[in-house]
Amino acid sequence: MCRNIKTLFNFEPPATADEVRSAALQFVRKLAGFQRPSQANQPAFDRAVEEIAAASSRLLFELTTTAGPRDRAVEAARARSRSVQRFGRDGGEQKPGAAESS
Repeated sequence: MCRNIKTLFNFEPPATADEVRSAALQFVRKLAGFQRPSQANQPAFDRAVEEIAAASSRLLFELTTTAGPRDRAVEAARARSRSVQRFGRDGGEQKPGAAESS
């Protein structure tokens, strides 16, 4: 679960509110140990996601760096290259025999 949380600081364009909330959701899922809470736990789960998203947004706004902003496309290409080196194929390719969907 948590390995899906991506670095959000110092990118151009900056991280969106949706990206910050998605990272917060992944974090809460990891802490809670489940993908979906029960009805009884839903309010606490939702509150935790919103509080972590707010804290994360504040953090990203307040962080400073002397480095120039990173380009999302360049970083994505680097990640694909690392994936090919690690797993032997591009993560975006379909597995042999997999049906194409539209």
